[in-house]
Amino acid sequence: HLLLFLLFVGPFNCFASYSRATELFYSLNEGLPAGVLIGSLARDLHLPMAGGQRPAAPQPPLSFTLASRGLGGQYVQLDNRSGELHTSAMEIDREALCVESSEATVFGGAAAVSSSSSPSSESCLLLLDVLVLPQEYFRLVKVKIAIRDVNDNAPRFPVPHIRLSVPENAPVNTRLAIEHPALDPDVGTNSVQTYRLRDNYGVFTLDVEENESGERTPYLIVMGALDRETREEYVTVIVAEDGGTPPLMGSATLTIGISDINDNCPQFSDSQLNVTLYGNSSLGTHVATVHAVDMDLGSNAQITYSYSQKVPQSSRDLFHLNESTGIITLSSKVDGDTPRLHRLIILGNGPGCIPAVITVLVTIIKVMMRPPEVVPRFIANEAEGVVYLKELEPINTPIAFFTIKDPDEKYKVNCYLDGDGPFRLSPYKPYNNEYLLETTKPLDYETQQLYEISVVAWNSEGFHVNKIIKVQVLDDNDNSPVFSQQLIELSIEENNVPNAFLTKLHATDADSGERGQVSYFLGPDAPSYFSLDKTTGVLTVSTQLDREEKEKYRYTVKAVDSGFPPRESIATVTITVLDKNDNSPRFINKDFSFFVPENFPGFGEIGVISVTDADAGQNGWVALSVLNGSDIFVIDTGKGVLRAKVSLDREQQSSYILWIEAVDGGDPALSSTAKITILLLDINDNPPLVLFPQSNMSYLLVLPSTLPGSPITEVYAVDKDTGMNAVIAYSIIGRRGPRPESFRIDPKTGNITLEESLMQNDYGLYRLLVKVSDHGYPEPLHSTVMVNLFVNDTVSNESYIESLLRKEPDISIEEKQPQISIEPAHKKMESASCMPTLVALSIISLGSIALVTGMGIYICLRKGKNHHRADENLEVQIPLNGRINLHVLEKRPMEISNI
Repeated sequence: HLLLFLLFVGPFNCFASYSRATELFYSLNEGLPAGVLIGSLARDLHLPMAGGQRPAAPQPPLSFTLASRGLGGQYVQLDNRSGELHTSAMEIDREALCVESSEATVFGGAAAVSSSSSPSSESCLLLLDVLVLPQEYFRLVKVKIAIRDVNDNAPRFPVPHIRLSVPENAPVNTRLAIEHPALDPDVGTNSVQTYRLRDNYGVFTLDVEENESGERTPYLIVMGALDRETREEYVTVIVAEDGGTPPLMGSATLTIGISDINDNCPQFSDSQLNVTLYGNSSLGTHVATVHAVDMDLGSNAQITYSYSQKVPQSSRDLFHLNESTGIITLSSKVDGDTPRLHRLIILGNGPGCIPAVITVLVTIIKVMMRPPEVVPRFIANEAEGVVYLKELEPINTPIAFFTIKDPDEKYKVNCYLDGDGPFRLSPYKPYNNEYLLETTKPLDYETQQLYEISVVAWNSEGFHVNKIIKVQVLDDNDNSPVFSQQLIELSIEENNVPNAFLTKLHATDADSGERGQVSYFLGPDAPSYFSLDKTTGVLTVSTQLDREEKEKYRYTVKAVDSGFPPRESIATVTITVLDKNDNSPRFINKDFSFFVPENFPGFGEIGVISVTDADAGQNGWVALSVLNGSDIFVIDTGKGVLRAKVSLDREQQSSYILWIEAVDGGDPALSSTAKITILLLDINDNPPLVLFPQSNMSYLLVLPSTLPGSPITEVYAVDKDTGMNAVIAYSIIGRRGPRPESFRIDPKTGNITLEESLMQNDYGLYRLLVKVSDHGYPEPLHSTVMVNLFVNDTVSNESYIESLLRKEPDISIEEKQPQISIEPAHKKMESASCMPTLVALSIISLGSIALVTGMGIYICLRKGKNHHRADENLEVQIPLNGRINLHVLEKRPMEISNI
């Protein structure tokens, strides 16, 4: 194939080649960003493109498509129209793509990644299969993209610490391979090139060897003499450096240990040792100790001691030499025939060495008398010279008998006790040479566990003998555990997490062993949700505590030791549960209702809003405020007293609904609201308002032909108050006219009707003063109005009637005390009966004139009718004294009630 290599493209150095076999080759650096141009397939294949030379006939547009999107297709973007290849958003990492050097191929026209030996052993190829359409230009293009390595990886040692061992006798130029060379995933010159030591101590250097596969291995070279006894270890840093620009480096700690060889032999610090020994020394007496030193290590420094062959057998038998320790002791008794001078030649033997030599010169001093003898006979338990006594043993507890004697039986022997402790050595009579060792007070293990005393015997010549006695005090369970605090005061916030830590109890027991081991238990008064670890003494609470439910806990805990019988102590635990703001203010009612009389004075007390908060302190402090209607109402924050700033008028507004908010003092604060309903009670502060007739100057024409019982007109009034304060009664309190009794008013409806037929003499102007009164308490209010009725066939002269109306009427007001019934309505007053009068009149005058009798009946019936009407309608008539100023009445405003 003929390959066409394209020139350098941009800063990314991309090359392309073309062959008739439609194979293209490109190369680019790894790590390039998205959108970098790799190559143009149309240009490199010399295919016609839009915008070029216009062909003779129209041609369909070119189309470039990846045969399939495999691994390689993730790293490139192919423009289907122009055939340009660009890098995609997925960055190309050569070390991740070409992990191994074996070639990988994906069949079926898939995109693949390949690392092959062509064009070089370091090549990493990205393989793409591209289809070119339409049919006129159809071909399968094999695109190979070589990924060039950049120096983006620093050398790295597989282990951070490398250890190398060099024998101390290693000759100069000894080479030792470092088993953990640095690794660099980059290739070529970007891989590891050199190694160096930061500190070579003047005796080491590094060299690098490259094998046939190109791997470089560092070697440590010894450049000077080594001596383990002078320095046994060298610590430095090995640095690996690659060949990139700029170069990258990696390092590891290199420890060079100098291994020991047997190049040193044992040596004694002195050549001769002089020792003096008394002839009366007992067997086993220490004579001397020899010690040699070998600077080597381990088995190379092992030393054994032995006598030289020059030492006579008699000296060998008299003195024993320990081969390992070099200790010389007296092994046989010195008598009169024993030589007084002994020369002991001792050899210090090391492996592969000439023995070191030391001479021990022992001089024996002859003694003419023997020392006193002390013979103990133990009463208490004794083992290997140690006497064991329990603490709290009673006073005068015997320990041992001691027999004191002179072996030569020539001298007087005395003895005494030397050492501190509650012991006494006294003669045991009647014997002269017997002494008893006993206690003088109880022993206490916690005060002192071991005593060392000496029984000293001496004769008259001044010879002393010491018999050392060790007394070990045995512990007894005589101490109870002791808490560090008898009262343990704790605190914890409420709403704690389950199994919350409270404290760690600590109790000590002066006894030893199991007797001093302390276990912890809760007292019987402890709630079940508290737990105490038996071993550690950790006190926890398994549930959430609620201060509002219980604020303080008090119970006991026990510390028990493991003695027999066990001993215990008790402490008291008090736990205070600290408050958290976990309760909102709470009103005693969700809804409050207050009934307040209208015209209640401003800032008067309407009612008290009671609110509580179960929290304590600042969290339980509650502030009240009015959420709505604050321009009319105000509440006392501390006392909860609700007041109105102004006097309230029921006729303007009969009720108010307020929302009161209670906010506590916690952080964050909690709140709640309550609904307040204020109902205004009516007070009789409004008199009835007459709506009709509208004027005292108005009049109504009444025809003489009007039948009795016919309605003439009505008085209509309203009262702004409510209840009984708004119940209106109508009454005529003043009349003027030809026959004023001809008209009647209904006390309930205010309807005015004609009572009797009108005659010729009844023509004229009738003026009725009507009183409109409510039933208010404690005092009814009323209004008056003048009803003018003109009885005539026609109104021929209106001006004349109006002139009559303008004149002040001479009306006498009916003087009648008000009759207010407080009994139930169904209870009627008894009507006045006229029957006794009729009987009396019939008895007095049987011949009374029928006219008199009829008039009497008429009068009685009318009086009874009036009484019955008054009782039925509960009419309250209040007399008005004096004259009525109709002009004043005329000017009163007539308002229409909103009821």
